[in-house]
Amino acid sequence: MLLMAVTVQAQDASTPLSNQKPDWMRWHYLSEEEMYDTSRGMNFVETDPPTGEPRFVAEFEPMQGVMIRYPLGIPTSLVAQLSNNCMVYCIVSTSQQNQAQNSFQSAGVDMNNVTFVNAPTDSYWVRDYGPWYIFEDREPAIVDNIYNRPRPNDDNISGVFANFWQIPMYGMNLQHTGGNMMEDGRGHGVSDDLVLNENNHNETNVRNKMRDYLGIDPYHITIDPQGDYIAHVDCWGKYLAPDKILIAQLPQSNPRYQYYEQVAEYFETTNCCWGYPYHVYRVQEPGGYTLAPYTNSLILNKTVYVPMGSNSTYNNDAIAVYQEAMPGYEIVGVNGGSAGWENTDALHCRTRGVMDFDMLFVDHRNVLFGEQEWQDSIPVVSKFIAYSGANLKQDSLLVYYSIDGGTYQTAHMTATGNPDEYVGYIKGYQGESEIDYYVFGADESGHRYTQPVFADLDPHHFTMAAHEPPTPQGELVITPDTLWFTQMGQERQFNIINETNEAVTIIDVVPEASSFNLWDNTFPYTLQPGETLVVTINFQSAPGKDTYIPYEILVQTTLGDRIVMGMVLNTSLDSGFVIVGAPVLEFNDPGDSPQQACMQNRFFGSQIPVKVLSVTENGTDYLSFEPHGTLPYTVEPADYFYLDVYVNAMVKGYEVTTFTVQTDQNDCTYSEPDYGPVHRGRRECGQGGGV
Repeated sequence: MLLMAVTVQAQDASTPLSNQKPDWMRWHYLSEEEMYDTSRGMNFVETDPPTGEPRFVAEFEPMQGVMIRYPLGIPTSLVAQLSNNCMVYCIVSTSQQNQAQNSFQSAGVDMNNVTFVNAPTDSYWVRDYGPWYIFEDREPAIVDNIYNRPRPNDDNISGVFANFWQIPMYGMNLQHTGGNMMEDGRGHGVSDDLVLNENNHNETNVRNKMRDYLGIDPYHITIDPQGDYIAHVDCWGKYLAPDKILIAQLPQSNPRYQYYEQVAEYFETTNCCWGYPYHVYRVQEPGGYTLAPYTNSLILNKTVYVPMGSNSTYNNDAIAVYQEAMPGYEIVGVNGGSAGWENTDALHCRTRGVMDFDMLFVDHRNVLFGEQEWQDSIPVVSKFIAYSGANLKQDSLLVYYSIDGGTYQTAHMTATGNPDEYVGYIKGYQGESEIDYYVFGADESGHRYTQPVFADLDPHHFTMAAHEPPTPQGELVITPDTLWFTQMGQERQFNIINETNEAVTIIDVVPEASSFNLWDNTFPYTLQPGETLVVTINFQSAPGKDTYIPYEILVQTTLGDRIVMGMVLNTSLDSGFVIVGAPVLEFNDPGDSPQQACMQNRFFGSQIPVKVLSVTENGTDYLSFEPHGTLPYTVEPADYFYLDVYVNAMVKGYEVTTFTVQTDQNDCTYSEPDYGPVHRGRRECGQGGGV
């Protein structure tokens, strides 16, 4: 079970509601006069678009940091939380940096994760005027646009960060704003129709610019369901993943209800970049002047910071929606502090992520979904792009897949020959199998990534079409069907001959007895029509005589199971009455503790009991014996016979003696070192007696 931390900070009772502020404040203006100022882009410089392929990175992709502006529009407690996630890039004037630093330190901000970027600004809405980060082929770059507010300092910030990072900046001659732009990182983007209103309703020009500078195509331009002047998409919707969109939902009694439903229905019937309709999640908002800015959240690596409203029930429901849509993420509820949130202006408007310039991008575009046409194995093709320039870890490019809810298996991916492209194969399913899977990659710089980002918590899913294997013409022949074994180490072979017109998989060969070993065969093995597979079986036991014992050798195939009989001479399982345990017993003095000799009845096949008759020392008189039981003593098959051995004489030097245990089957003799187990006593010359 995965536990996800959820933190909901108490709502500040002093947080103003939307109806307590005039329109110019709710609509991100600094004054009523500014609202009527039509000057835009005083310092904007248009450039040619990127010559390489642009990729506009999504908010839910890996981020190296987050941008904020001081004086703040967010609580310092949130700055502290952000500093525990990644680097905080704080835009601040030189004259206010010490003040910002003191404020952050007092709030417990990790100052090792704060970088001050000195520049003048006009407002804290860094989402709207901050740089749009892209990759041009494999290199980071920034796209600048004409900011839709008359604020020259804010409008310069893209250039400030282009100089800070020393990366190219491209000037896209469109009036736009970051709050009205969301993208999936794979070429799809969403804005509402404010982007047309602010660009002379020249839709062709807007779409061409978005494609050429940002790689956005298709570009979904929707109505503004809020019907509010701000007309920012982040006030009512949000990409949570390439195939997931969050859209606010109002009560049916609200006059704007139908417009929200119209937008939701559009995405529910529009294909995402992976070829199927978006999964649309709805977050309930009460409408009117009740504060509920839930779509205006910030996704930062594996954490989602959600601005809280004024109603605890709606707050809890919003948290639950994010948890459902984004399994494995930490969902953190955040209040607005002294600055306060608005329904049209909250946490997302006042922050902006900085993409990880060294991220690993996993781009499995041809996602398998729905019902797939039957094939014996199904390819999963993905690109892996290491923006760090590091080599990919070839043994860590994998497809993880689960068949019918079973344990996840892995398929290694290999290069296809196309740039950055690899393929792995899902195998082993049946007709109508339900298959979950995700793609994983790693590079030598330590970057790792999966698609989907939720991995096994919310994987890709498809169903294999029903399939009836064709009935092969001909037979699968096994010859001989009986193997005879009369001695230990003996090898026997049988042939599997495919006389059908179809390939047959030999899944495994499973002997019933552990004494049988397979030699030189690896399974599963695909046996082509007309091909013969030779299977070698080795029998590991002792020689003997008498009747034969049958054992089954199971041959598992895609045409059904077959049986080969292994006939083992009964007493070939016998190895007699044998010595076990330590081969050498040592004594230094008479009176030493006895040493124990041990023998076992190993007539496993014939099941003969052994009768121990006597124990005799051979040619010397150094030892005495105490059997565990009165002789003659019967030892049943697999049982043991124990004998305590005492030394009772003193000798000088080093002496070796032997003794024999006589039975009615075979004798056991403890003899010289070169010939078997030895019982000996010793003491060095001149130091007293010994045996």
